[in-house]
Amino acid sequence: MKHKQLFLPVLLTFLLLIAGAAAVFLIYRNWDHQAIEVKNTLAHQVEERQDTVNLKSIIHQSQKNVVQVEAVDKWNETIGSGFLYNDKGDIITNAHVVKNAETIYVKTANAQTYTAALAGIGEELDIAVIRVPQLANQSPAVLDTQFEAELGHEILAVGSPLGFQNSVTLGIISGMNRSFEIEDFDYEDAYQISAQINHGNSGGPLIDRSSGKVIAVNSAGMDNGSMGFSIPIQQVIDQAEQWSEEADEKDLDYESAVDNAQEVDPDKLEEDAKYMVNYFFESISIRDFINAYTLLGSDWQTSTSYQQFREDYIYIVDTKTSDMHIHFDEGSNLAKVTMEVEHDERRSPEKVFTRVYKYRFEVGYENDQIRLLKGNRELISEKEKQQD
Repeated sequence: MKHKQLFLPVLLTFLLLIAGAAAVFLIYRNWDHQAIEVKNTLAHQVEERQDTVNLKSIIHQSQKNVVQVEAVDKWNETIGSGFLYNDKGDIITNAHVVKNAETIYVKTANAQTYTAALAGIGEELDIAVIRVPQLANQSPAVLDTQFEAELGHEILAVGSPLGFQNSVTLGIISGMNRSFEIEDFDYEDAYQISAQINHGNSGGPLIDRSSGKVIAVNSAGMDNGSMGFSIPIQQVIDQAEQWSEEADEKDLDYESAVDNAQEVDPDKLEEDAKYMVNYFFESISIRDFINAYTLLGSDWQTSTSYQQFREDYIYIVDTKTSDMHIHFDEGSNLAKVTMEVEHDERRSPEKVFTRVYKYRFEVGYENDQIRLLKGNRELISEKEKQQD
């Protein structure tokens, strides 16, 4: 009788264990094959106009590595371009830009000016390497030394044509294996490109539209601007690396013309202020908040942490600037900027608000470098944007 009483509970327990094991197995199998969905409201902010953002990202990232090169001698000044290519602060440019220079200085994308020393220069190859210690350990341009050119390949030429810093020209590779001679320099197997190469473009990078990598050095152009020529990076990189490796810091000459260049010139400061403010909003538009934050002066950064700064702009999906007014204040030696800026801000996946702000900036020199020293904004209007 006792055996019968024990048998029933044991049987039930056994059946429950079997059922539980089967349920666990089914749940695991179903879970293993089911994708986990996590809502990310931030993804909605960067989802719009993907193709445009990709092109803008390539341009913005390349501009951060491109510098304007100014070579000064007793008689004149030559303006060209160059790009940072390693973590030593070394910049590739054209030899014809710097060959007669007594002083070389470079201006970066964020309007900072540094002196440079010549690390190596070609006699027949129109290539030179200059070094700027302050740019060491910064992220250099990415080079594609295995690039195989094809006719019609889309490219971007980045540089400072006619002194207009960080200009970008789109085009294609329109010819290959072009060989010719200009002054003392021999060009062999150069790319012919449809993008214009003007005075000031020389030494800037030619960039592959699809990858964002540097494939050549823009070096020469026709007087009528109908075409340009670029030296493939494969011809350049071994010599450039040799110069960088052999350069002895104690032998490099950093004779400075920057002290005179950095004296407060009202017209120059207003020009730099306009460039800096536009570059600030370009960085915001491309969601490069770190780069935008580095443009701020030390007092502004002290009073506003990067996290606070980023929180003010993270919801922005589009930016339009207008009505910029700049004037030089003699009492403070600052350029004061006022402007209206329209932001489309996505605060939720369903709603976008268009907000118009009045921005005010004070721009000046800090430790001999241009900075956005102060800034604030005031909300003027807002409305919900109708979704397509």
